[in-house]
Amino acid sequence: MFITFEGLDGSGSSTQARLLFEHFEKNKVPSIQTKEPTNDTPIGKLIREYLQHKHKTNAQALQLLFAADRENHLFQTILPAIESNKIVISDRYLHSSIAFGSHCEKDFSWLKNLYKDFIQPDLVFLLQVDPKTCIQRISERGEAFELFEKEETLTRIWKYYELLAQENDNIHVIDGHQSIEKIHAIITDTVS
Repeated sequence: MFITFEGLDGSGSSTQARLLFEHFEKNKVPSIQTKEPTNDTPIGKLIREYLQHKHKTNAQALQLLFAADRENHLFQTILPAIESNKIVISDRYLHSSIAFGSHCEKDFSWLKNLYKDFIQPDLVFLLQVDPKTCIQRISERGEAFELFEKEETLTRIWKYYELLAQENDNIHVIDGHQSIEKIHAIITDTVS
């Protein structure tokens, strides 16, 4: 099974991915936790540097980097784990690339076409948190804001997430304003 967590920056997807992985570990369910962009590959590190404003490029080049990172991630991590009968939990996957990329690229169909041949997750948990709350949560981290972390940008990105949720039956939208524990309970119930 392949489970992904999606949402705006600051929505709590990383927290919920970690909690689900810990839930599986506690219950002796073979699983791995991973994320995109990857942190341990040259392409993933380069993407992270673009997001942190250390380099500049155009929107299409950035999406091609995301696609290259994902292709590598699939064949090095995700597919071997699935073939070993492990549950894969990923903090972000292709839906993030489409939603965030559409904001910059302005061509939803180009992005959907770029990612059409990648495997689809079995379950997608999309945490819905309003952009103002996301920005507040990000600022509380005490770190510099990244490329997409502006309220008006996140507002536009959410509209693309909504379109994806309407088009895909495997996307479960969850109110991310609820307590961490309540969201986790909804997720574990859905997975069960």
